[in-house]
Amino acid sequence: MTATLEIVSPGALATIQDLGRLGWRRLGVPRAGALDPALLRIANALVGNADGAAAIEFFVTGPTLKAVDEPVQLGLAGNFPITLQRVNGERKQFDAWRSVTLQPGESLRIGSPRAARGGIVAVRGLSIPAVLGSAATYTRARLGGLGGRALQAGDKLTAATLPLHDGTATRDRHLPRPPVADRSTIRVVPGPQADHFDAAALEAFFAAEYQVSADADRMGVRLHGPALVHNAKGAEVVSDATVPGSIQVPGNGQAIVLLADGQTAGGYPKIATVISADLPRL
Repeated sequence: MTATLEIVSPGALATIQDLGRLGWRRLGVPRAGALDPALLRIANALVGNADGAAAIEFFVTGPTLKAVDEPVQLGLAGNFPITLQRVNGERKQFDAWRSVTLQPGESLRIGSPRAARGGIVAVRGLSIPAVLGSAATYTRARLGGLGGRALQAGDKLTAATLPLHDGTATRDRHLPRPPVADRSTIRVVPGPQADHFDAAALEAFFAAEYQVSADADRMGVRLHGPALVHNAKGAEVVSDATVPGSIQVPGNGQAIVLLADGQTAGGYPKIATVISADLPRL
C-alpha cells in the first residue's frame, strides 16, 4: 500500500532533489541536486531513508503539506519554524531538525514570511522515478522530479505506508544538537581567468563586502558590491567549462556565483571558484 502527500501550497521554488545527476556534464547536463547535501542527509536520516534519497528542497519560505489517506512521516532539516494543524483545527508549533508524522487530514506549514529560510523536507519512503540516474529536478531541461518542474498546489506525492515492510519503528525523532550556523569566510581558489582583472579589482574582490541580491535561484546568485573592472583582456573569453562555485564576472562587474543548476560552459571570465566545502553555506 502507499500513502499520498498533497502539496497544499508550494512555497518558494520547492522542487524534488537528491544528490544529483552524475556523469552528464560533458553533454551539457548539470548535476542539479540539493544545494546543501548535508541537510538532505540529515532530513533523510530523521525518517530512516537512505541518505541520498529524493526529498523536497525549498529556497525561501516552505510548502504546506497534507496527509491524504494514510499517515506520512516527514523529516525537517533547516532553521525554520513549522506549524502542525490537526483535523480538529488545533495547531501546534515546532522548530525543525526533527521528524513529524501526519495523520490523514492533518497538514504541516513550513516556515513563514517572517522567518524565511530555505531547507529540506524528507518524506519517508518517497517514490520518484529516476531520469538519467537521478530524481533531481532540473527545471531548465524539464528533467526529474514531477514533470521536471517546481512543485505546484494540488500536486500529490506517493510514499510508503507506515510502518515500512521491514517493520522499523515510526517513532518521531529529533536532532538534540542542530548544526550551528558557520559565519566564517567563504574560501575560493583564484581563477581560472583571474588574469582578466588588475590588482585593484582582485583586492576589491577579496576585501570588500558583497551581498546576495534578489536575483538568485538554483542556477546561481548575483552578488551586489563594488564593481570588478576588467583589464584590457576584456569581459569575454572563449566559452569554456564551468562548475558549481564558478564566479563569473560579466561586463557590469557584478559577480555571479554558479550553483547546482548552473550551466556547464560560459563565456564570462571567472575570477575565482568557491571551494566545494563552502558552497552549501553560500
